[in-house]
Amino acid sequence: MSNQSTGNRGMVVALAGMGVNLCLGVLYSWGAFQGVLVVEPLNWTSTQSQIPYMIACFIFAVSMVPGGRLQDRIGPRTVIIAAGVLALIGMVLSGFLITPVGLSISFGIVFGLAMGFGYAAPTPAAVKWFGPHKRGLISGIVVSGFGLAGVYVAPLSRYLLAQFGLANTFIILGIAYGIIIILLAQLISNPPAGYIPEPPPEHLASKFAAKAKGLVVDWDYKQMMKTPQFYGLWGMFCIGTFAGLLIIGQLRRIGIEQAALNDGLAFWLISMYAVFNWGGRIGCGIIADKLGFRNTLVAMFILQVAVFALFSTFVTAVPLFIATALVAFAFGGMLTIFPAITANYFGVKNLGVNYGLVFTAWGGGGVFGPLVGGLVRDATGTFGVAYTISAVLSVLGIILAVTMKAPKDIQEEEQLTASS
Repeated sequence: MSNQSTGNRGMVVALAGMGVNLCLGVLYSWGAFQGVLVVEPLNWTSTQSQIPYMIACFIFAVSMVPGGRLQDRIGPRTVIIAAGVLALIGMVLSGFLITPVGLSISFGIVFGLAMGFGYAAPTPAAVKWFGPHKRGLISGIVVSGFGLAGVYVAPLSRYLLAQFGLANTFIILGIAYGIIIILLAQLISNPPAGYIPEPPPEHLASKFAAKAKGLVVDWDYKQMMKTPQFYGLWGMFCIGTFAGLLIIGQLRRIGIEQAALNDGLAFWLISMYAVFNWGGRIGCGIIADKLGFRNTLVAMFILQVAVFALFSTFVTAVPLFIATALVAFAFGGMLTIFPAITANYFGVKNLGVNYGLVFTAWGGGGVFGPLVGGLVRDATGTFGVAYTISAVLSVLGIILAVTMKAPKDIQEEEQLTASS
């Protein structure tokens, strides 16, 4: 197979994976559904409205581990088909179970499993088709679908909610997503046995020499979990996603209550978050390939500290939109950098399960971010304390990123990146 044909095949896998994530990314527009749950006739509390979302985040993250392990063993296609079936069942059931317990089961558990299996398989499959000089970009393309989903899900959900109500909206989306995911699964596969990705071009050969060597350093999950790097990555990922997920789950309400946005602008705030979330995934992937993962992470955490320290002062539309865009860009970047850095640190052979374990940190952020946001809002009437907590945690993220080093076997990689 020629380099051009393998590159084309790899890009098909990456784009199909992006399409799968465009369906599963309905999670990032939970604010649209949350806005219906907290008003008449349902009148859920802020905390209640976050419970199905929190459970979905947790199940999503935890199921990444078995999903990634299955991807490594049997390939991505069967895993993604299972995700499509679970997505259909979970969303359709949600249309019939609109209670805190019912949605916690149907959306939280069943659809959460769909996300975990569907998200676990495409990124490792796509990354395996490309050399280390393209891992940031390819990871960004695949995971960008999850972030970009809010661009269409928010306005689409608003239309469906107005025309058909909450129950039928869940059902319509579930049927559509299930069919699309199953079809896209047919385009996604791992490279054949013995496949060697295209090496970096000559002008980048010295920079990526250690990374190319690192391809044979294929740590299994037991070896990885004995390294301090795994726990450092886990901590940074949890901190980085805490802030972003706190905002996503409450974004519509933040816009209405904090900046007096009308309902239409509040929905556009969700869509704008999705655009910059997508931009962060692509942009930070490109930046990390050029500047190194550590430098990029430090910059992202500094951005989060600055924005969240001031977030409660943004009480009109323009500054709130700008601040939300910055948070979304940083959050999106986290979802690109961590699969790529996991591949670079621990190899690609077991990337599915290895990144699945790292990704459980996202579940930690997904549980505690929305929970803190809901509890703070119910207790104080605002989200100010939650913003402060996000800023303080991001300072810790800076410290972890600055002190992070590659595993001993491939520390030369960090030196090459820093000196280039």
